[in-house]
Amino acid sequence: MWCGIGKSNIVIAATCLITASLVISDAALGVRVRNYTPQQFRSVLRGLGYNVKVTNTPLTDAETTKAIREFQQGYKLGVDGIAGRKTQDFAASIIQILQANLNAVAKPKPPLPRDQFYSPRVEAAVKQAQEQFQLQETGIADLAFRQRLNEEAKKAIPGQATPEP
Repeated sequence: MWCGIGKSNIVIAATCLITASLVISDAALGVRVRNYTPQQFRSVLRGLGYNVKVTNTPLTDAETTKAIREFQQGYKLGVDGIAGRKTQDFAASIIQILQANLNAVAKPKPPLPRDQFYSPRVEAAVKQAQEQFQLQETGIADLAFRQRLNEEAKKAIPGQATPEP
């Protein structure tokens, strides 16, 4: 039988069950629940500072393709101008980090969910943090803003502050 189950050796059976459960949990956690719609992905790009209009048409127009290429080039993802799985996964990770940092620094009530979406609540929290940093309140979380937010989040989370030289 598979993995020795059915044999009298309990150690082998337990090891196999633990290994199988780890493989299943890793597979479940490694897959995003869903892909972005064109409107959601454009909203992410716009929220990260790329020049796109948020519409739900296919991601094939020149403006959006250019923004995707710039995003891919900036993060060394392989530039093809297509919002494939790797590009979407990377964008989702950036948004989730942004949301966590906004929760630590701007402390929106209720806290932002750590999902993959650049929602109106995320934009409002970005504006709130921009106000805290005495920056222009655009709601756009460009790279410079995200770097500053990351530094402030390190200070705000106990045990995460970088030591002073």
